[in-house]
Amino acid sequence: MYSLILICIFAYIVFYHGHKLELEISYVARNIGSRLTKLWEIAHYGMRENRLLRAEKALLTILKIDEKNAAAYNRLGILYAKQHEYRDAIDCFEIASSIEPSASSLHNLGLIYYETENYHKAAMAFEQSIKLEDALAARHIAYAKVQEKLGNDKLMIQELERAVELEPNTETYGLLAHSYESRGMKSQAAKIQKKLNRASLPSKSSKRLLRPKRVVI
Repeated sequence: MYSLILICIFAYIVFYHGHKLELEISYVARNIGSRLTKLWEIAHYGMRENRLLRAEKALLTILKIDEKNAAAYNRLGILYAKQHEYRDAIDCFEIASSIEPSASSLHNLGLIYYETENYHKAAMAFEQSIKLEDALAARHIAYAKVQEKLGNDKLMIQELERAVELEPNTETYGLLAHSYESRGMKSQAAKIQKKLNRASLPSKSSKRLLRPKRVVI
């Protein structure tokens, strides 16, 4: 009887402390989640208002709490790229890609490599980005620019043609037409020029499509 009472008391203690521990863990998790949300807000506001130092501190604090936060590394890389701190930007994008490979982080990495004239690494980054997300014309345009720098005209034109397939607008048509013309491909250039002329006509039903600028995204 005595031993049974002891077992019951022990079981109660285990249950009570276990339940208390679960509550404490839940409370800590909520607090951390709330803090991370606030830090993300500060980082977003800081970058939007060009208060880059404040944004950097918020992002670094996020990474102290969650050192494998790929989104924070990617955003920090964009911040460093804005300040032309390319070495730090490359480090951030590489870490983000190693933690959680994404088309965005790899594209951003490619852009920084392109900016620093490391065209072979830029090509590899853009290629990996396209493998993850093939349906965005900007990725193919960026890859085409790198191939042009590397002297791979055939691949460059293929990528621009793919960009036209994805987003047939004045910008993509213009890039492809110029590439055809500069390489003596007169008949191809003429065909694209006709499409460019038609796309240039004003239309109430059509929306203006802009090619993303060469900035980190």
